[in-house]
Amino acid sequence: MTDRKQTKTVSIGNRKIGGGNPILIQSMCNTKTEDAEATVSQILALEEAGCDIIRVAVPTMEAAGALKEIKRQIHIPLVADIHFDYRLALAAIENGADKIRINPGNIGSEERVRAVVDKAKEYGIPIRVGVNSGSLEKELLEKYHGVTAEGIVESALMKVRMIEEMGYDNLVISIKSSDVLMCIKAHELIAEQTAYPLHVGITEAGTVRSGTIKSSVGLGIILHQGIGDTIRVSLTGDPVEEVMTAKQILKTPGLRKGGVEVVSCPTCGRTRIDL
Repeated sequence: MTDRKQTKTVSIGNRKIGGGNPILIQSMCNTKTEDAEATVSQILALEEAGCDIIRVAVPTMEAAGALKEIKRQIHIPLVADIHFDYRLALAAIENGADKIRINPGNIGSEERVRAVVDKAKEYGIPIRVGVNSGSLEKELLEKYHGVTAEGIVESALMKVRMIEEMGYDNLVISIKSSDVLMCIKAHELIAEQTAYPLHVGITEAGTVRSGTIKSSVGLGIILHQGIGDTIRVSLTGDPVEEVMTAKQILKTPGLRKGGVEVVSCPTCGRTRIDL
């Protein structure tokens, strides 16, 4: 395995990513964040499974307000996922989010992005700049004749530069595509162009079976190149499955220790006992 790329250390709550720290596992709740009781229950189950950082959707002011109670009852850093309305980001930060995930491209004007950056700076929390293959700007689609790894990387770095110019560099970068080979190439490209820690995943991976296979292939190749500081396996269904799969992906190349490995062999015509 290639030595891990050296990236900047970023603190998320009481955990650290980058700078040679262990690769942390993330997941995302599929409960309604407004329902604090259900969300806490799911997060506690995810903690038990080995989740290091949890993200929740914040689509409403009620969801933003629920973060305070959710955070009070859990033990891992809480990330707020924000789309479109910058005011939700401000409220999420004020209610205790340990990190926010935004795509500056869908937040709106530069003034609105600046308001989010200033609030993050005030509270000292990192911003995860997230770009998906489905959210590329029209000019980049035209420049690269469609969705490409190069376009994804350029889009992400443009947004990073915008936030840097606002005087903030407490950042994590996330670039994702449901196309595994495109996602691999994009990570290879961006790892050579930035020292910010990278959140790695294959977006819209799919059902437990197909999503596990896609994520294992994509993340396995990316991680083998020493790229990645925190990962999420994106699956449809119980997010506990995401954590279990991520643990196995990290354990297979020796990036995480622990647990019992069961070797079941042979499972062919030579088998003489019920395995």
